[in-house]
Amino acid sequence: MLISTIDWIIIFTVMAITMGIGILVSKKSGQNTTEYFLSGRRMPWWLLGMSMVATTFSTDTPNLVASIVRQDGVAGNWVWWAFLLTGMLTVFVYARLWRKSNVSTDLEFYALRYGGKPARFLRGFRSIYLGIVFNVLAMAGVTLAAIKIGEVMLGMEPIVTVAVASTITVIFSAVGGFRGVVYTDLFLFFLAMIGAIGAAFYIVNLPEVGGLSAMLEHPNVSGKLSILPDFSNKDLAIKLCIIPLAVQWWSSWYPGAEPGGGGYVAQRMLAAKTQNHAVGATFFFNALHYALRPWPWILVALASLVVFPDLQSISQAFPNVSADKLGDDLGYSAMLTMLPIGLTGIVIASLVSAYMSTISTHLNWGASYIVHDFYREFIDQDASEKKLVNIGRITTVLLMVFSAIIALKMQDALQLFDFILAFGAGTGLIFILRWFWWRINAWSEISAMLVSGIISILFMTRAVGGKLFGAEATDQLPAITGSFPDYAKFPMIVLISTIIWLVVTFLTKPERNEVLQNFVRKIQPGGPGWKRVTDKMTESDLDSEGWAVPRGILLMLLGCGFVYGTLFTTGTLIYGNMVKAMIYGLITLIFMFALIRMRPKI
Repeated sequence: MLISTIDWIIIFTVMAITMGIGILVSKKSGQNTTEYFLSGRRMPWWLLGMSMVATTFSTDTPNLVASIVRQDGVAGNWVWWAFLLTGMLTVFVYARLWRKSNVSTDLEFYALRYGGKPARFLRGFRSIYLGIVFNVLAMAGVTLAAIKIGEVMLGMEPIVTVAVASTITVIFSAVGGFRGVVYTDLFLFFLAMIGAIGAAFYIVNLPEVGGLSAMLEHPNVSGKLSILPDFSNKDLAIKLCIIPLAVQWWSSWYPGAEPGGGGYVAQRMLAAKTQNHAVGATFFFNALHYALRPWPWILVALASLVVFPDLQSISQAFPNVSADKLGDDLGYSAMLTMLPIGLTGIVIASLVSAYMSTISTHLNWGASYIVHDFYREFIDQDASEKKLVNIGRITTVLLMVFSAIIALKMQDALQLFDFILAFGAGTGLIFILRWFWWRINAWSEISAMLVSGIISILFMTRAVGGKLFGAEATDQLPAITGSFPDYAKFPMIVLISTIIWLVVTFLTKPERNEVLQNFVRKIQPGGPGWKRVTDKMTESDLDSEGWAVPRGILLMLLGCGFVYGTLFTTGTLIYGNMVKAMIYGLITLIFMFALIRMRPKI
């Protein structure tokens, strides 16, 4: 692909602005760990919400959507659209609880909820498990997408792409801290969306595609347009829709969609000015993330089926792409090579922006775990704030290096998504219930985490690991799941993990009454799950407003109706079906007015 001088000017200008923002806020961010990781807990809802949206839009996101659409059609996106349910549960139930906890990271929650050596071990282990292992894998997937874009659009060798992208991102992330991340997110999000929408509009109207109507009627596309899966195909419907909506959303931990909140979403809720700002930020994020943002990527993915109907056609068009990086997720990058001068620069700059936004968040979030929950807790409890900030900056650099090395050995973004999803299967229910059931203890979480990881490896490694890292790397692993259909593996992991952690819960001692009562006094979770504890407490220790969860669940359902309604309305408008669009639009308005009526009770 030929990149003009104008395009390069646009790309380098965006990089310079991003670096400038990080340097500009570096002095204040370096004052202490609260400033470096939470911006002093003074952030407004709209800025935090925009940051969440920007963070979950990365270079691998359009590639992931392209891979899904090319393989399973638009309906395949339910594998991640289903996470709206846990997102809305976080909005109307858990955002308030997280902000009341006033912890520095979501792992510090363990010091409130559990006690003794098991709680201490759990906090330290998860700081490494999530802050390094999971975090590095997630960043590697993002960097893999950057490698593919560099190969297809710029003709760059993978090592060169990694070196350039990583160096720029790690500098402003290490210097600017969380404030730098959030401020640059605001700039990068608008640029990323301008690039995505502009690219979709131009690509759909290319002569090779023939415009929107011709594309939708093309035989390669017409069978992949349905927003809902074909329920006459039982296996496909179970895989794409039923399991995600019935099991996946509450049972699996995934970065950005954690049941009960957590990760970098929790980090932003903890940085909010007040509980109301935490609620507003997460609602704003979920509405934009699920309802509106996917459609430009979906349109480009559908157009790619017209121009590049299979992997062979992509390989023929881009012979320089290495065989170990060839996958359906290249469909998005391949279509971007057809953009004109100027728009090419904007789109590449928008993808660079998306990359930097996501990686910078992961770096700061992972470093916060290492600093707060590992280094200060286990290595140097008397460390000064200045020393802790420096440890955070060193950790930021090391996390970037590890993820870059892994990215160079990977192949496909969708397979990584499946692997991470399965690896966290069975743990989600604990993250939801631990706030509202006194009997859950530290051993519950430890057992769920270990068992889900082990079972996921046994069920998924040959199928997924082979596609991620090459078949020769996993051929010797045992195949114990050949008799299971693919769609049954995830529920089996969830079922086995859940049974084991429930058994462990009842075989181990509950947390001490003192720990449980202190948690109730601070958080006021309420509900029948705490009755055994609250019966032994005085009325002055308890919230007189009652249990807010039933109202929160009602609001969650209304919020899901509003966002899904917007998703369907937008899709049917794009497809040109005005009657359906009006029906979906009316349903969406009903949910919206119901939410407005309930707003004073939030």
